[in-house]
Amino acid sequence: MDTKTFKRNLQQSDNYHRKGFGHQEEVTATLNQEYQSSLIQTIRQNHYQITKGNVTIRLAEAFGFCWGVERAVAMAYETRTHFPTEKIWITNEIIHNPSVNQRLKEMNIDFIPVNGNLKDFSVVNSNEVVILPAFGASVREMQLLNDKGCTIVDTTCPWVSKVWNSVEKHKKRSYTSIIHGKYKHEETVATSSFADTYLVILNMAEAEYVADYILNGGDRVEFLTKFKNAYSEGFNPDTDLERLGIANQTTMLKSETEAIGKLFEQTMIKKYPPTELNEHFMSFNTICDATQERQDAMLNLVQEKLDLIVVIGGFNSSNTTHLQEISVEYNIPSYHIDSAQRILLDNKIEHKPLETDLEIKENWLPQGKITVGITSGASTPDKVVEDVIEKIFASKSYHN
Repeated sequence: MDTKTFKRNLQQSDNYHRKGFGHQEEVTATLNQEYQSSLIQTIRQNHYQITKGNVTIRLAEAFGFCWGVERAVAMAYETRTHFPTEKIWITNEIIHNPSVNQRLKEMNIDFIPVNGNLKDFSVVNSNEVVILPAFGASVREMQLLNDKGCTIVDTTCPWVSKVWNSVEKHKKRSYTSIIHGKYKHEETVATSSFADTYLVILNMAEAEYVADYILNGGDRVEFLTKFKNAYSEGFNPDTDLERLGIANQTTMLKSETEAIGKLFEQTMIKKYPPTELNEHFMSFNTICDATQERQDAMLNLVQEKLDLIVVIGGFNSSNTTHLQEISVEYNIPSYHIDSAQRILLDNKIEHKPLETDLEIKENWLPQGKITVGITSGASTPDKVVEDVIEKIFASKSYHN
């Protein structure tokens, strides 16, 4: 389908909203009360550092709620204020933070049920309101809701929309979109729905495999098996890798996205005459500023003398996981938690190491004076960070 025309027509519909409803002042006051923290503000003003007893906390200089997340949450609150009695649905978690999503449920904003791997939109009636989350929604979902005559409130982050625009440019020139991301992630599902031909690549190792296939050929069946579920219907690596456009899930590691783009640029220069590069490769900067700022701040934080790092954010939050990857790369003991409740009695912490399930670490806070680095993903409210810091102070004073 002509996704660009569909989206333009949708945005002109009376049932479509992507700005607030005029309740900003009221909603801002509520959000400040529920999610802001005077302690965090104090730490920021004190050069991102606070000491209490034997514990010094060093905050990353960019962390927590980004503008796009704040906007999405505010729009969800405004939607409930504007439609006080209507049934309101949301197609996915508004953001990857358990406390925020729980708060929306308490406001009687329901999540579309999932049966197996499929969302059940049959529960939605034509007179109901549906919120699209910060990650966006697929073209199919938007079309389905539009056909039902629902009121659609679109909180998609503008940075995500920017990636969609890039994919539209790839499609216009018959380029295959190489999307650096996780093929199951809601944002990448939405982005790929705007493409004609696409391939989702998770990391540099997969990119190198594809680059080698472009230059040297290979086993087509092996290729399609390796990338199962991560490419467009009918994808053929022997013909669909001749013209490439680079796109990305906005929360991926900036350095890796850039390296993957550079790899494919060099690959096309080797495969075709350099003078024809523009006929085989195109790339736009679609790396989210907020994601980049938090990664840069984390890279600065790991240069300091730290005993350990706590990374706070939803376990399904891609940008939080990448912050954790940085601490692991620098060999600093690190603990990814989603809330203060993960800090347990008897100096234990329930945390999620990379690529594994939750586990409990005993004696996680060392004896004596310690310096703890703290950062949080773009979906984490300051209030959650405050709760974690207070819990660390309390645990350390109790256990020395």
